[in-house]
Amino acid sequence: MSSILKKVRKETDVYFKNGVDGVIVENMHDVPYMKPPANPEVISAMTLASDQLIKSRDAHHPGALTGIQILAAANKEAIGVAYTTGLDFIRAEGFVYSHVADEGWIDGCAGSLLRYRSSLRADHVAIFTDIKKKHSAHSVTSDVSIQEMAKDAKFNCADGIIVTGSATGSAASTEEMNQVLKVQEFPILIGSGINGTNARDFVKAHGFIVGSDFKIGGDWKNDLDSTRISKFMRLVNSLKR
Repeated sequence: MSSILKKVRKETDVYFKNGVDGVIVENMHDVPYMKPPANPEVISAMTLASDQLIKSRDAHHPGALTGIQILAAANKEAIGVAYTTGLDFIRAEGFVYSHVADEGWIDGCAGSLLRYRSSLRADHVAIFTDIKKKHSAHSVTSDVSIQEMAKDAKFNCADGIIVTGSATGSAASTEEMNQVLKVQEFPILIGSGINGTNARDFVKAHGFIVGSDFKIGGDWKNDLDSTRISKFMRLVNSLKR
């Protein structure tokens, strides 16, 4: 755990020094993932990692956004960690509509998750949710458009939605982005496959979640590449204008 926390501090510093707007803590390397509830050691580890992120942010980069995702679909646990450590948001899976993921059947959780958040008086912790998420089959909801799913996420009080491609590193569809952007006054994030080549195609979105492209060789398993991050952020900042 000490080596993991050392890496958290190092990566947080690299990210913020290169101008990112926020950092998400995620147990990406904890494969194979398990369906919720997450085991106690996973929650404990993610709490320690989140605490390190917050300390690094407050010491050197105050005001930056911080979030968490606990795989797989451990949304309630993520709310608990965010609340106790002071994170700003969580990335949720299976918020509305059930789907079949590579871990198995994932049920919708909006009702129970928001009631849990309210019980903690943690409404300040935002929930951004994937819809028709990656690494999943969606035959059971094939008659529900991604736009309708976005509307239902908004109706069920999500704070924003995340549109992805089919897998980690796979680009989302610009057509799907345009469909969900029709849901007025609702933040839309692109959650996979964003890179320096295609970022311009998704400029209408309200934000990007970038993982693979910030790593050496564009591979999520590798260490961070400071040069790639810096180059990407220069591009994104030019698009903001």
